Amino acid sequence: MADRIQKTEDEWRAQLSPEQFHVTRQKGTEAAFSGEYWDHHEEGMYRCICCGEALFPSEKKFDSGCGWPSFFDSTNQQVIDTATDTTHGMVREEIICHRCGAHLGHVFPDGPRPTGLRYCVNSASIKFEPKGEKK
Repeated sequence: MADRIQKTEDEWRAQLSPEQFHVTRQKGTEAAFSGEYWDHHEEGMYRCICCGEALFPSEKKFDSGCGWPSFFDSTNQQVIDTATDTTHGMVREEIICHRCGAHLGHVFPDGPRPTGLRYCVNSASIKFEPKGEKK
């Protein structure tokens, strides 16, 4: 795995939309059922909006009913880091892009088999690459 990408706050702001910056660099959350990919069903790869890392293949996406894109697994265990998040009076596991440190969302233990996990991801933190296209 490559070293973590280091950029200044100003460099991230120049690269990202205000919503993408808020979600990925300030650990924000978009409103449920508002993001581009919550009801998206094409085949392909969901990549980190900040660094392009391949995070979630479409075949691991499922409809959880929560209003955010949900996946039962990532491309591999090395692309996602986790950290305990105690904001908003809750204890949750935050999911973070290993390559650039972008906040992606949270992971919950209420997903389908085979993992039993639900990676609940903000659409603003990912970019979809249709099957057959290369980044």
